Formats: sequence, structure tokens, C-alpha cells
Amino acid sequence: MAEVQKPVQAPQAKPANKDVNSKVGGIKNASIVILVCFIAAVCIYLFVFGAGVNFKDGNNANPPLNLLGTVYKGGVIVPVLLTCLLTVIVLTIERWIALGRAAGAGNTTKFVAEVKDALKKQDIAKAEDLCRKQKGTVGAVVYATLQKYKEMDKDTLLAKEQKLTSIQQTLEEATALEMPSLQQNLPILATLTTLGTLIGLLGTVLGMIKSFQALSASGAPDSTELSTGISEALVNTAFGIATAAFALIAYNFYTNKIDNMTYAIDELGFSIVSTFAATH
Repeated sequence: MAEVQKPVQAPQAKPANKDVNSKVGGIKNASIVILVCFIAAVCIYLFVFGAGVNFKDGNNANPPLNLLGTVYKGGVIVPVLLTCLLTVIVLTIERWIALGRAAGAGNTTKFVAEVKDALKKQDIAKAEDLCRKQKGTVGAVVYATLQKYKEMDKDTLLAKEQKLTSIQQTLEEATALEMPSLQQNLPILATLTTLGTLIGLLGTVLGMIKSFQALSASGAPDSTELSTGISEALVNTAFGIATAAFALIAYNFYTNKIDNMTYAIDELGFSIVSTFAATH
């Protein structure tokens, strides 16, 4: 009995107009990062800074022998400041990876120039292909705007002004959808620029209080208590300044990167609208 052969199905062609996704990604819940950093900070404070090898006779109640022991003498504010510093480091790395994806596969300036050149030639297909290759936030927003351009190009009912408004609205909506992903966790960095300084000042004040208490004691001042108070003040000041400076640099750097992406989107959006207005 002859076997019945099943008809071989031809492979389905992939759609040419595949959507472009930015895929920014990133850490959605920063509170988990802060909690993990706090646990890590406490462990570092107790088992690294507070290790016996950093103190005279192996007892952390004695004067410190090195810088790590001096940091331990900074007191309970040190783990809090260390939490802030670790959080800034983690979120800085996270934003570096996320915004690197958002920037796309190629140079943004070159991409803008090539898309504008394609628009001048009214080659929408080439502009779409450039968006697919670029990907990222700029590619995704421009691609969505080009899809609306094609839709309005085929529309025969709306007036020209309505079509232009529709294209502009699509551009604004696509940009608004991308911005939260780009700016994610940046408010935390902005907060830590101030919070790090304030917590550092709190530790400084607490250290100075201990120093003045040692000086006000009857008889000769306790040099150990005096040095402990000064150490606490200086260590907390240093940690606070380092945290605030690092957070401020990271925040301004990433804000500038987002602004550059926004400028590129605005420039290409203006070119798309201008091209449509000039050809219709």
C-alpha cells in the first residue's frame, strides 16, 4: 500500500515592516537594589572594616592600625553612607547598560543624517530600513512616526492640516512612551546627590559631639575618645562627599545622554513633518 505524501508547505515569508522596539530594559524595582546594598554595606562594615587585623591587639575596641580600621571608627553612620555609595554604583552601571541599548546599534548623529537624506529623496522605505538597523529609542520613535506618515499618505479623507497634526501627535506619543524607561532610576541618583551630603554632615556632627565630650571630661582629655570622635567626623564627611559627587556626575552624564536622544528625535520628527508638508 503506497504511502500518502503530505503536501510540503512553503515557508511563510517574514513581514517586511517588522516593528522596531527600543528594548531599554533596566531594573524596575530600585528598592530591591537599596536593600541588597544595605545588607552588603553592613557585612563590609562588620567583617571587612571591623576585622581584628585592622586594630591593636585584634580588638576593634582598640585604636585602629590602618585606614580600614579608621573607617570602622566612623560609627553607625558609615553603613548608611556605604549603602548610598553602593546604590549609586549599581544604578550607574544599570543606567549605562540600559541607555547603551537605548542609543541603538550605530552612531546617532550618523543615523540622523542618513534618515534626513532619505527623507529629502522621499525614500520612506530606506528610512524605515535605517530605523530597523539602528533600533533603540530613536529608531523606534522615528519608525512609529514613519508608519503614521505612510498611513496619512494613503488617507484621502482628512485635510492636510489634520494629517500633519496626526503625524506630530504620533511622534509626541511615541516619545512620551519611551521617556519613562530612559529616566528610570535617575530620580534616585538625583536624591542621593543631596542625601549623601546630608547624612555625611550628620555623621560629622555626631563625631564632633564625641570629640567635645572627650575635651570636656574632668582632668586630662581622653585621647582615645578624642581621636575616635575626630575619625568619625572625618570619615563620614569623606563618605558623604564621595557619594554626592559620584551621584551628581552620573546623573548629569545620563541626563545629557537622554537630552541628546531627545534632540535627535525632535530633529527627525521635524524633518518628517516638513517632508510631508512639502510633498502633499
